[in-house]
Amino acid sequence: VVMPGTGGCATIHDKDLWIYCISQLVEAKNRGRAITPTVRFTAYDFLKATNRDTSGRAYERMADMMRRLAGTRIETNIETNGQRERRGFGLIDSWQVVEKSPDDDRMVAVEVDLPRWLFRSVDAGQVLTLSRDYFRLRKPLDRRIYELARKHCGQQPSWRVSLDVLHQKSGSADKLFKFRAAVKALAESGDLPDYLMAFDAERDVVTFYANGPKARIAEARDMLAGRPHASLKAHETAHIRKARKRP
Repeated sequence: VVMPGTGGCATIHDKDLWIYCISQLVEAKNRGRAITPTVRFTAYDFLKATNRDTSGRAYERMADMMRRLAGTRIETNIETNGQRERRGFGLIDSWQVVEKSPDDDRMVAVEVDLPRWLFRSVDAGQVLTLSRDYFRLRKPLDRRIYELARKHCGQQPSWRVSLDVLHQKSGSADKLFKFRAAVKALAESGDLPDYLMAFDAERDVVTFYANGPKARIAEARDMLAGRPHASLKAHETAHIRKARKRP
């Protein structure tokens, strides 16, 4: 059950704060440093890392983001690190500004307290890292599709899923025909980070290939099996065009 607070319900773009905090904890853990559920960082670093502008309004939007994350309440059964519990919680427990600019009221540094279950997942290594290019995806559906591809390709070179199942997993409220058009456009754009994406219009099936040698082998096997890959070819063509534009 998800219940919005007075500032509204947290959005998928608000989730960037979660991802950024997790990345800070993972990096600290990888460096052998002790971690706690409280994450301190500068507002400027967060805005730059998540591909946001750094205007005064951006800092105000960041405060609104933290208010929504703290205000949105969830009640669920959840198991992390072998421990199951039923409880209600906010997407972040709390936040505070710990340093302000000497020239104005703009926040400089903040502290965010993450939910204990999320911290346990990070501490137990049960979270997946995301590409920095994830933050360049502006459409909520594109972000959700990336998250699904990351989850299902985490331990395998490819993931094949019917469009109907992908529609259900994405949580999209669009009709299936609109969802199909959006998926096809994403596949042909080549903009999904870390993955080659093939849309089989005849079978209404989408295949995601993780970048790497094993994925290339899986891709070759599919081609030998005669599966259409028109969108995959368009994806690769898009990447070639982007590479030519680079200096």
